[in-house]
Amino acid sequence: MALKSGGMVNDVWQKSSFCGGEGGNNCIEVRSHPGEIRLRESERPERNLTVTPAALRALILGVKAGEFDHLTR
Repeated sequence: MALKSGGMVNDVWQKSSFCGGEGGNNCIEVRSHPGEIRLRESERPERNLTVTPAALRALILGVKAGEFDHLTR
């Protein structure tokens, strides 16, 4: 990992240690670039979603607060 343009750059996709499924392929992976965060599903790595750090932060805070619990029932 290296610092560039005031943000962290990670050229490696990162998985959570909580990933499950066959071979750990039931995960959302993350990777950082200057001013953006890229997300992908490990089962479909060719599909990427790019978000701002602020948008991802808001999502994570909402998940931690239970705002999306109804989606997993």
